[in-house]
Amino acid sequence: MLSVLTSFAKRDFALAYRQRAELMQPLMFFVMVITLFPLAIGPSPEILQRVSGAVVWVAAILSLLLGMERMFRDDFMDGTLEQYTLSTTPLYAIVLVKVAVHWVVHIVPLLVLSPLLALFLNMSLPMYVALIATLLLGTPVISLIGAIGVALTVGLQRSGVLVALLLIPLFIPLLIFATSAIDSASLQLPYGFQLGIMAALALFTLAAAPAAIAYSLRVSQN
Repeated sequence: MLSVLTSFAKRDFALAYRQRAELMQPLMFFVMVITLFPLAIGPSPEILQRVSGAVVWVAAILSLLLGMERMFRDDFMDGTLEQYTLSTTPLYAIVLVKVAVHWVVHIVPLLVLSPLLALFLNMSLPMYVALIATLLLGTPVISLIGAIGVALTVGLQRSGVLVALLLIPLFIPLLIFATSAIDSASLQLPYGFQLGIMAALALFTLAAAPAAIAYSLRVSQN
């Protein structure tokens, strides 16, 4: 089964590479939000540092949701998704691979650009370390929960706005803990509690979401 899942991952990476224009849209959205925000509120370093964590996290959530719609769209349109459901490979394992590929192709570029954006927002080194830690723990939760919403609406036309409306309220607790950790880092306070809560959310979502995504995909095709 491992070789089959590896082939699925290679296929999704190849398709993402071929669709570079669509792949760049969430990343460009993320960069534009981060770069335009300081111009809107002014160049004050203190204000920028105070809101930097929230700005990065809101931009990350919105950019990930922007690229969510096509996670299962192409497979649904060409009938590949139906073949997945008939495959001997468990559907929950296939969707977990697809979510992992989605996370890699969308989050790794954000992490690569984050040092430059951190300087642009006047983030200190402890804040930057906390930002990376929260992104590594929190963005998988966004991808997994977002995949459930995408699976439920995969058969609908222009479902991106509907998915965003359904999912944004679910990410509010994650946003609160992430920004709280970054604020604690800015004050040189420990933030292990916030990271622990985010890690617990990530583990719970990793355990429960694949089965929920697989069930949602089966329901959407009936």
